[in-house]
This record gives sequence, structure tokens and C-alpha cells, in this order.
Amino acid sequence: MKIGTISNLLSAEVLCGADELDSEVHSACASDMMSDVLAFVKDQAVLLTGLVNPQVIRTAVMMDMRCVVFVRKKAPTEDMIALAAEAGIVLMKSNLRMFEACGILYSEGLCGSKEGTANA
Repeated sequence: MKIGTISNLLSAEVLCGADELDSEVHSACASDMMSDVLAFVKDQAVLLTGLVNPQVIRTAVMMDMRCVVFVRKKAPTEDMIALAAEAGIVLMKSNLRMFEACGILYSEGLCGSKEGTANA
């Protein structure tokens, strides 16, 4: 799925990385606990979260994620946006709840892992 398609499906505002919207991603995860992302998530390209702090961006960088979507009307700070832009990570924000956002992406074919099974 293209990152731009994710933006459209979630009615998400792109905050940085608009030049990467044609990039393909094949998996996603959702968590507000970055320790769970670090411990259990493998090969995920998109992170959905309601946690708004710089650790989200640092975690995404460590895990080689390509896109972070903030849900529940959460908005990252300007410092977080700059950090993501520097790392080449697309940032978006959506008004949807995490459950709704995950359901939409899953129903459109975005899996929890490359093998098609959830990791966390």
C-alpha cells in the first residue's frame, strides 16, 4: 500500500515527508508503548500511536519505520516534526481512534507483518 493511500484512508494530514507518499509499505503496528514496539515489532513500516513525545520518532528510526501516524487528534511538536523530517520519516495525524484506524488499514490489506500475522 502506498503511504499516500494511508493518508487518504485515514483522512490524515501529512505533517512532513510529503515527497515519500508514493513509497510502498506492507505492514503496520499500533501501540502507545514504545517498549512494546521495541520488544515485539519486527519489519513494520508504519506505526500508529497516540503517544506524543520524541521517543516515538527515535523508536521509529531505530526500527527502520517509514511512517508514523498519530491518532486520536494528537499532534506532534515542531521539534518532533523536524526530527522526523531529518530521519526521512513521514508524519501524519488523524482524528480517528486507533482501533478505527487499524481496522480501516487492515480491511484494505495492510497486514500486521510481512507474513500476514500480527506480531504484537
